[in-house]
Amino acid sequence: MQGASVRWMLGLCTAILVAAALSAAQPVLAPVVFAIFTIALVWPVQVTLQRRIPKLVALLATTALALGALAVLALVILWAFGSVGTWIVANAAELTLLYQQKVAWLEARGIPVAGVIGTFDPRRAVGIAQRVLAQLQGTLTFLLLTLVFVALGLAEVDVARRQLERRGEGVPAALLRAARRSAGKFRTYMMVRTIMSMLTGLVVWAFAKVIGLELAAEWGAIALVLNYIPFIGPLVATLFPTTFAILQFGEWQAALTVFVVLQVVQSVGGSAIEPWLTGARLAVSPFMVLLAVFLGSLLWGIQGAFIGVPVLIGALVLCEEFPASRWVAELLSGRDGPLPR
Repeated sequence: MQGASVRWMLGLCTAILVAAALSAAQPVLAPVVFAIFTIALVWPVQVTLQRRIPKLVALLATTALALGALAVLALVILWAFGSVGTWIVANAAELTLLYQQKVAWLEARGIPVAGVIGTFDPRRAVGIAQRVLAQLQGTLTFLLLTLVFVALGLAEVDVARRQLERRGEGVPAALLRAARRSAGKFRTYMMVRTIMSMLTGLVVWAFAKVIGLELAAEWGAIALVLNYIPFIGPLVATLFPTTFAILQFGEWQAALTVFVVLQVVQSVGGSAIEPWLTGARLAVSPFMVLLAVFLGSLLWGIQGAFIGVPVLIGALVLCEEFPASRWVAELLSGRDGPLPR
């Protein structure tokens, strides 16, 4: 019993040390992990292009394609948050008056709130938007470094594949199979997230237009981009327009309607449409998905929240390839019964 306790303590200490090391190594490891994930996504494009044009030109074209896709998403979210901040500044006087009216209404009914929440300052809301923009601008620098690793990695994929194939069966063959299967699952995952992000953004935009919520296009854009981060992204994309509805309409009923409708939209997409699109191709427990998102965000911030699920998928695929660890993949798949071989 004492030996088992010691092993558990050693395991816990090892896990804490590994987590601390991963967090400290974020500037180096995070771009590398993102680059591997991106290479898995764009490799079919690289293969198709290099059959028709020189390999170096195909590599540059594939890297440019990845850069273009990331730049579009970054510019969309920067534009959306910038528009929200501009609206708040332009309507600062009306928002201050609305705040004072609501506080007076609550104080008249014996609810002391002025001393608790203080005075309304539109600069606070603008400051939140500016901090989000600063975080996103830092992400742009991170993405540029990632693309350098992508370009270098794409040039060596064929070499690494041939090296593993020359070593025959056993661990090298299992690693090669795991890499191929993981890449396929990554592409399925991103395809589903892209489809759902576009649908979610469109529904949010349409709903905002119908109820008369200003900046409808911006809320749709924010929902589209943040939906790429499971759980956390959709929640944030719901809270922003909900808060904005209070500022615009001045009624909690309108804000509650916005919150409930957007939550229903997110829930239908996450619990019904996404599982239907992925089917049995992504055998991952929803509990583990949530854990991967929160653990990733704890270690690496926004980048970790996004990459946490792909890392989990890759780890489970690797576990499936080895008999000694296959039970781990089955346990964390969220499915009853063995996984198909």
